Amino acid sequence: MTASNTIIITGGSQRLGKAMAITLQNSGYQVVITYRTPKPELTELEKMGITIKQADFSSDAGIQDFITWATGCFTQLRAIVHNASDWCAESDDLPAAETISRMMQIHASAPYQINLALAHLLEQGPQFGDIIHMTDYVHETGSKKHIAYAASKAALQNLTLSFASSLAPHIKVNAIAPALLMFNDSDDEDYKAKALSKSLLETCPGAEEAVKAVQYLLDSDYITGRCLSLDGGRHLK
Repeated sequence: MTASNTIIITGGSQRLGKAMAITLQNSGYQVVITYRTPKPELTELEKMGITIKQADFSSDAGIQDFITWATGCFTQLRAIVHNASDWCAESDDLPAAETISRMMQIHASAPYQINLALAHLLEQGPQFGDIIHMTDYVHETGSKKHIAYAASKAALQNLTLSFASSLAPHIKVNAIAPALLMFNDSDDEDYKAKALSKSLLETCPGAEEAVKAVQYLLDSDYITGRCLSLDGGRHLK
């Protein structure tokens, strides 16, 4: 594909990634999403014209398979949104070394390798190319229950700074750090009330808040090496 409006969204089959994919596709971009596990939602996305690609970033072989596929399919890209994520708490059921390795693999190693391999495709268009890292509010605060997860998201935030410096001036590299944007269906009312109370705005804005942040960064001609914190003012509580 040669279109300069192609955007890759990793982990784009559900929640924030799905919302981004639908909005950007409807806005005139050609969206490509990766998914790890087949889901019914993929049929809906494919019918919209979104390209879907199975990819498993939990291994270096899986990352390289995706890179080989992408470099064989595209001669230029408009943007890459690194949204693929995993959630693994510290547990006696999983060795600590495996926990930290698993988190770093998905949240740091995969974006690192993909950025290095595909950067030249982002430089081919008539405007800035964009890399957007989806980090997390906890990259600043840490987490008592998800230590490895928080550390891996902090690593991704640091990659934002390094890649912004190394890929300028043709590619902008930024991050988005959400706190609570969406509840899960299994969340009970007590949990929801406690979660809402953590922010000044006491609201759960939905996936659209992340979509608006992505669109803002894509439209900007003067932001790089920055992180947009979508946290409702948690830092002031």
